[in-house]
Amino acid sequence: MSNIDQSGTFPLGERTVKRLGYGVMQLAGPGGFGPPKDHAAALAVLREAVARGVNHIDTSDSYGPHVTNRIIREALHPYPDDLVIVPRSAPSAARMALGCRPSPAKN
Repeated sequence: MSNIDQSGTFPLGERTVKRLGYGVMQLAGPGGFGPPKDHAAALAVLREAVARGVNHIDTSDSYGPHVTNRIIREALHPYPDDLVIVPRSAPSAARMALGCRPSPAKN
């Protein structure tokens, strides 16, 4: 049994995912901005995480911005049936400049 399997599971919406997931912020460039220094390595890391049993990935359109979501698509599409990609939203400078403001999350 791998460490990922040993981490246990938890419900995420209607799905059950392993507690040990993968956050992709570090796949973008330095400080979370721009493209990765080594694009091929970013793809390989993501593919290896899923191959080892990670079945949920945390991402945000603000990483890069827009970089990590493209890397996820390039590395993993077509997506495994059990993979859950968890997008988060953060106000980007462009959205803020247009006058968009985040609203509180509703349950």
